[in-house]
Amino acid sequence: MEEIENGISNRTYEAALERSKKIEEDILVNPKKYKVLTGDRPTGRLHIGHYFGSLQNRVRLSKLGVPTCILIADYQVLTDHDAFSEISQNTKQLVIDYLAAGIEPGDDVIIYPHSYVPEANQLMLPFLTLVSNAELSRNPTVKEEIQAAGLKSVNAGMYTYPVHQACDILFCKGNIVPVGKDQLPHLEMTRLIARRFNEKFSPENPVFPEPQALLSKTPSILGLDGSQKMSKSRGNAIFLSATEDETAALIKKAKTDADRNITYDPENRPEVANLLMLISLCTGEEPEAVAAKIGEGGGGMLKKTLTEALNEKLRPLRTERKRLEAAPDYIRQVLLTGGEKAREMAIETLKEVRHCMNMEI
Repeated sequence: MEEIENGISNRTYEAALERSKKIEEDILVNPKKYKVLTGDRPTGRLHIGHYFGSLQNRVRLSKLGVPTCILIADYQVLTDHDAFSEISQNTKQLVIDYLAAGIEPGDDVIIYPHSYVPEANQLMLPFLTLVSNAELSRNPTVKEEIQAAGLKSVNAGMYTYPVHQACDILFCKGNIVPVGKDQLPHLEMTRLIARRFNEKFSPENPVFPEPQALLSKTPSILGLDGSQKMSKSRGNAIFLSATEDETAALIKKAKTDADRNITYDPENRPEVANLLMLISLCTGEEPEAVAAKIGEGGGGMLKKTLTEALNEKLRPLRTERKRLEAAPDYIRQVLLTGGEKAREMAIETLKEVRHCMNMEI
């Protein structure tokens, strides 16, 4: 019997993984053939889980020459957070994190808030007519987000979140989206909307690509509690903006176990394995090799090794971050320029949509 996890069958996941590998190979040869859509919600500053899980990969793709749209999903904060008073500040902090990590805005790389691209949001109405309530209700990712946010009632914005995400991806004709396995249902909804739109309104000349997943190679990074995914809301994260002393203090509180002999055993020693994986991500050594070096040094040596490795890895980023924090006019200009370029793309897409839907006047 086929195993289902988070609404995605193993067969579907394996097929997506195979396509992702082929795309990775082709990107090296034909980077301009692709357009990446990626981004974050401005609910706070980025942490090391974001850095190792997605940010480094965005930098890599943009430096390979892949056109990259980095979305700051400010409207989506309203679906499950009462933090609208901090959206503007959080947006600017995200930009600082992106730039400090190595993202370089330019002709092929833009950063923008989607509230500044009204033409993209206009796609929401036709897209909503292409999906049913039942299809929205079945989306496992939305169910998990509702549960994680502890929502007792669900507003329509949260319910239709996958459709809004389709607008974000398709307005710029994004054809690859870096995601983890748990986000595949969202992307499948975007692919479904693109396919149905093309079949219904423009079968001879498809308007939208069906975007493919670029699956992350980095394993899920647990928080310092060792039991849950690293998250701002769970208080188990190390932020990129933390000082070296703050980083040391946080790691000191990280959960390990009583066995002094350090081994890499994700199944039986998840907390220790997670810290070893973080060291590995910083140094490039295999986690088993890191464990062998620490040996009988116990949790104390493990934490000391991680503190030194992480602070060394993030030192250039943190230096650049301080410089950027002192340049608010530049950060604002990055967002305004990105918004203008995103709008240009959205206006052209909306013209195509109106044309094939017979709404031109």
